[in-house]
Amino acid sequence: ECRQYTNRSCEECLKNVTCLWCASSGRCMEYPVRRILPPADLCELRSARWGVCWVNFEALIIAMSVVGGTLLIMLGVCCCCCCCKKKSKKQVSGWGDDERAAREREKRRVRQEERRAEMKSRHDEIRRKYGTV
Repeated sequence: ECRQYTNRSCEECLKNVTCLWCASSGRCMEYPVRRILPPADLCELRSARWGVCWVNFEALIIAMSVVGGTLLIMLGVCCCCCCCKKKSKKQVSGWGDDERAAREREKRRVRQEERRAEMKSRHDEIRRKYGTV
């Protein structure tokens, strides 16, 4: 039972994970499992220790809030980045891209026809030169 460690040391009290140490009163008590945080009439947050003696509940709550907030912000930024990336991919493959692709195809077709005409004229020249026409 946790009460037997009252007026001893925090380390002795917290060897049992069900115990809560109150530094201001030097009491060791059962952790109030039905509540997330120990009530103020039991022990103030800045004096309450659970798990380890060097971290009080007040600092633990602040640290967990900062870490949780940072994780939420990072998650939000990642979601925004993913959404923006998807939007930009959709815009690239949109109507403007179809028109651009059609213009490129037309340019290639014109160049191909020019090359064909050039090759035909070369072949005709060679045939005339050697009299095969």
